[in-house]
Amino acid sequence: MGGDAPVIDAHWQGFVDLRVSPERVSDLPEAVQLPGLAAALLRLNSEGSPVWTSKCDSWLVLEREEFDADELDAPSGCSMHAAACYIDILPRADHAWSLPQPAEAACKLLCGLLGPVPLRYCRVDLIVRRALIALNRMNLGRMDLDPMDLDPMDLGMTAYITACGPTPAQAVQTLEKALIAFADALCPSSTLQ
Repeated sequence: MGGDAPVIDAHWQGFVDLRVSPERVSDLPEAVQLPGLAAALLRLNSEGSPVWTSKCDSWLVLEREEFDADELDAPSGCSMHAAACYIDILPRADHAWSLPQPAEAACKLLCGLLGPVPLRYCRVDLIVRRALIALNRMNLGRMDLDPMDLDPMDLGMTAYITACGPTPAQAVQTLEKALIAFADALCPSSTLQ
C-alpha cells in the first residue's frame, strides 16, 4: 500500500470524468503539455477499457537526484535528463479491487504484459492504494456529510511512469512512448477486472 498518498480520492474537487466527457482532456494542463499522456488518458477512460482514471500529474524535468539511470536501464549518456508522470487508476467494475489480492493480481498481470515491450530508458512502478469513491461527491460541498453516504473504501493503483534521454526532448519522447505502451497493455486485457 502506498504510504505517501494512502488514499485515491476518486472524485476530488478538480476531477474531470473523461469517461463521460473525453473532449475535456484538453482541460487538463498535464495532458496539454504531454500529448502522450492525453492519448493514454483517452484510451484508459474509453468505453472498452477495464479501468478509469481519477487524477494525473507530470514532471517534464526531473532533477538528477530524482531518478536512477540504472533503474531506467540507461547508460550514462542516455540518462542526462528525465521526465515522469503518474496516473491514479480505478477498476471500471464496482468493488472489483475491494481486497488486496485482486488489485495485486491486476498489477502482476500488467507487469507481465509490459515486460516484453521493447522500450528502454523507462520504467513503470505500480502502487496499490486505498480508493475512496464518493456517491454524489460532485454535488456535495457540504460540511454535514455523513460518512455513511460514501461508498466503502476500495483499492486502486497509481502508476508512476519515468523515462530518461540524452536531452529533455528525448526524455519526454520516451515518456510518451512508455505512456502509449502502458495504455495499450492495460486496455485490451479484460482479465484485469
